[in-house]
Amino acid sequence: MADDQAFLAAARDNDAAALTRLLAAGQPVDVRDSGGRTALLVATHADAIEAARMLIEAGADVNAKDDIKDTPYLYAGAEGRIEILKLLLANGANLKDTNRFGGTALIPAAEKGHPENVRLLLAAGVDPNHVNGLGWTALLEAVILTDGGPTYQEIVADLIKGGADVNLADGDGVTPLAHARARGYAEIARLLEAARAR
Repeated sequence: MADDQAFLAAARDNDAAALTRLLAAGQPVDVRDSGGRTALLVATHADAIEAARMLIEAGADVNAKDDIKDTPYLYAGAEGRIEILKLLLANGANLKDTNRFGGTALIPAAEKGHPENVRLLLAAGVDPNHVNGLGWTALLEAVILTDGGPTYQEIVADLIKGGADVNLADGDGVTPLAHARARGYAEIARLLEAARAR
């Protein structure tokens, strides 16, 4: 148990020497903390890139869910951990996996303003038109839950280029264009109109 705590701490602190020593001594790679987070998810939270790389190479489960249904892949996608996300995508991340809101990694990446992650996830094949439990797609969240500024204009353009259905409405039948106009997001509205949004 003491080794488990040391291992989780080493993952969080990006302590490659401690991870190497503990793994060599037979430490299980997917030990969990009190929130159900594996060492790899702990490293992902901390953006501990070298630790994440070592844990993946040691066989860590990139799709292991914690108590709130996050996985290393879903968290990295949502929170802009681009280097770790690249590692996870190259090592078996489940592109169809969903978080506690029923959304793919792409939806919070769009909403939280991580254009690099949005492009990477689209290129990897994540469905741009997945609808989460709120009835929203990545495109809808990039309009509804943001300030409509330059970062979100970039994300909307990337989503359109990546195959987002510009006319896929929310659960109330309100389209991305109607939301953009209602919020005064003129540039996002222009991008949508150029893509034949109604």
